[in-house]
Amino acid sequence: MNPISQSQRELVERARLFVDTELLPLEADLETARGLSLGVSNTIVEKARAAGLFAGNISKQFGGQGFSTVENILLQEQLGATKEILARRAGGNVYECLASGSGEQIERYLLPSARGERFCGLAVSEPEAGSDAAAIRTRAEKTTNGWRLSGIKHFTSDAEFCDFFIVAAVTEPGLGARGISLFLVDRDLPGFELGKTFQMMGFRGTSHRELLFHDIKLPHGALLGELNNGFRMLGDTLGKARLAKVGARAVGKCQRLLHLMKQHATNRRQFGKTIGEFGPVRQMIADSAIEIAAARALLMQTAANIDAAAGATDRAIRADISAVKVFTTETLGRVADRALQIFGGSGCHEDSLVESFYRDARLYRIIDGTSEIHRDIVAQSVYKSDLPCPVAFQ
Repeated sequence: MNPISQSQRELVERARLFVDTELLPLEADLETARGLSLGVSNTIVEKARAAGLFAGNISKQFGGQGFSTVENILLQEQLGATKEILARRAGGNVYECLASGSGEQIERYLLPSARGERFCGLAVSEPEAGSDAAAIRTRAEKTTNGWRLSGIKHFTSDAEFCDFFIVAAVTEPGLGARGISLFLVDRDLPGFELGKTFQMMGFRGTSHRELLFHDIKLPHGALLGELNNGFRMLGDTLGKARLAKVGARAVGKCQRLLHLMKQHATNRRQFGKTIGEFGPVRQMIADSAIEIAAARALLMQTAANIDAAAGATDRAIRADISAVKVFTTETLGRVADRALQIFGGSGCHEDSLVESFYRDARLYRIIDGTSEIHRDIVAQSVYKSDLPCPVAFQ
């Protein structure tokens, strides 16, 4: 991959300044408050839009920033240095599959989402369908006037903030992934219910809720994209989301942890010298720096490959994204573990950012598909390829 351009460097600096001045001061209260107020959330969105950072993945045609994949990765890497809920508010959860909607859907859902006026949630996971998204049971049955939606979703992020949801539902039973469609569901519809809240071990401040659909009546126009094409649309949308909101943010967290490790090792003194002068500590810092560099290289090369393919995410690139998801999140886990070891007792209490990132790091290996599922996707690509190295560097 070529070095980043001057305009991309300016984007990185703009994003870094925004994180430092607008987001980091909000971190301390998240552990106790367990969430953001609507007022604070709206302020973050307004400032992020003014800074040219909101909805970076959405084209300018629809009111977004129109960033390339590489540019969006650079942005999300900087946002990853802070808490997840702050990164989500600043970057915006605007899903690209909304651009596949009808003109009316784009006007009603995509454009106001890109402006930060409406918030969208993605409802896919279910009690019996986690990494195996094709096993969902939520059902949309055709009726004379549209559709009847029934079922349960869980672990839906930031549901309290969301005005509407993209819901994956079975429309052709017995066809598995080929019988799934996407629907746009407003939260104020009769039959919609916000269920229980899941208090997760990490991502404090980010809520995860159960959604209940009690025979909701949907119009014909609620169908997003083509009938029974939802799984493919999800694959394209979630692939880029994994790269940006998981892979890039994991690298951003790694870099902040490395900075904290170096700072602590330089200032903390034991046995008459700084702990950074001890060989084992130096080795942990060196190993972290090496692994972060490797993770970032894989991340950036994959982003460049997507841009070279004009934004397409074919089977080979999806395997690259899976490789990124595994390597960046497992690198974060190792770096967070080393950081906690270097900080010792001072890193083990709830006032410590290291302790918070340590809990977050464990979730990164589970969200958006477990490491095991993504390894299987990579393995499938290896078996089907004649290239000596079928992942990323092609």
